[in-house]
Amino acid sequence: MGTMISFNRPDGQSVQGYLAKADHPIGSIVVIQEWWGLNDQIKGVADRAAQAGFTALVPDLYRGKSTVEAEEAHHLMTNLNFADAASQDVRGAVQYLAKSGGKVGVTGFCMGGALTILTLTMAPEVAAGVVWYGLPPLEYVDASKIKVPMMAHWATQDQAFAISSVDALDEKLKAAGVKYEPHRYLAQHGFANETAQGPGRIAVTQYDAAWAQIAWDRSFRFFGAHLA
Repeated sequence: MGTMISFNRPDGQSVQGYLAKADHPIGSIVVIQEWWGLNDQIKGVADRAAQAGFTALVPDLYRGKSTVEAEEAHHLMTNLNFADAASQDVRGAVQYLAKSGGKVGVTGFCMGGALTILTLTMAPEVAAGVVWYGLPPLEYVDASKIKVPMMAHWATQDQAFAISSVDALDEKLKAAGVKYEPHRYLAQHGFANETAQGPGRIAVTQYDAAWAQIAWDRSFRFFGAHLA
């Protein structure tokens, strides 16, 4: 459905990305990958957004690399400069989509969830953000810089991002007056990733179709309200 394109970061560097266009877009969304890379599953997320009425762009943060092995994914993620990815790759994708007119949101999963939060502190062009079960270390979150509405989907049984760390993030966002709508699900990490229990996956991820559908419905309603 989508195609690979090139766009520029604020510093002028060129980045590849997967673009899925909506026929009559309500708005646009930058979709941020999990630690696996720009794979078919995350391209499917962009296609799903396009079918729901949002043109979607997935920046290729790993520059062409992807994996199904947890050990290699951890290596790729560890070598990623998160501040650079948020302030340059993701922000560049936001700026690219903004050229078409209309408002731009950001959403991301796992590692991409953490990058979504950082992007909300670093990219003033973003109109709204939806975080899926991932957050950065709290000391890197300047909540006073988040000026737009934020929704988040957390898994109470998440073994990758403990719900206690989410409690601390919730308090920090509340103290800063962020317009924040958190949702919690009796689920495990990766509950919206339909490949989350496939070969090479870590044992702590588990897809849950029912919760995923509810979270997607909430997300698209949220983006419809804030990007239209």
